[in-house]
Amino acid sequence: MPKSPHKPLIWLPACHRHLDLNDPGGYSVLADRYALAVTALGLQPVLFPMAEAEDVPCLLDFVHGVLLTGSPSNVEATHFGATALATDLLDPRRDKLTMRLVREALERGVPLFGVCRGLQEMNVALGGSLHQAVHEQPGLLDHREPPDAPLEVQFAERHDVLLEPGSRFAHWAGGTRACVNSLHGQGIKRLGEGVVAEARAPDGLVEGVRVTGAPAFAYGVQWHPEWRHEKHPFYERTLHAFASACREHMEVREEA
Repeated sequence: MPKSPHKPLIWLPACHRHLDLNDPGGYSVLADRYALAVTALGLQPVLFPMAEAEDVPCLLDFVHGVLLTGSPSNVEATHFGATALATDLLDPRRDKLTMRLVREALERGVPLFGVCRGLQEMNVALGGSLHQAVHEQPGLLDHREPPDAPLEVQFAERHDVLLEPGSRFAHWAGGTRACVNSLHGQGIKRLGEGVVAEARAPDGLVEGVRVTGAPAFAYGVQWHPEWRHEKHPFYERTLHAFASACREHMEVREEA
């Protein structure tokens, strides 16, 4: 079978917001920076804004990778046996979708990359738990961005991560330490089944993971590599590794 001329299709789950008080139906949204990063990698971002959990098996047949994006919303604590905080911004439609999407993508060998909330979704979908407010935990740093600062300040490099020697993270970084941005309130508390920590903040918080036994690329990061990745070699190499895995998945599928 000849190779398809189209770009690998990458599923970016939509978030759901009430942006207009006069329109109670809400909006399906995606931050442009994720779609722009995917496009810069030679991939085609796609959304299925009304997809539900039961649609996941069918829709995965059409895509060659999944990028779980960050979001202002938090994974609802009921998914890991806790109670949501009164201050939580929640997105139950996205939670329901991504809990199944993570497991199905891993099972089918579809490349999977989780960013910020996406990392947390991966961990929770595999049975792990989260700190709901990292900054309130004894011994942990405040990993949130300055809320009123310009985006350039919010997404600026903020702390180092210590990378497991011999890991792909260390390969992408060119060493066992890299400086990353930090814009999150939740964080990994207990690792999910098969989730291995390969990057940690100076306070010990898990910030980069891989899923053991996954037949394809299956990594998650707490930082935001999509932000001006072309100026940050560590971010760029990480994204290109994901893109390569998606192209390989497309080629294998076309040859089947």
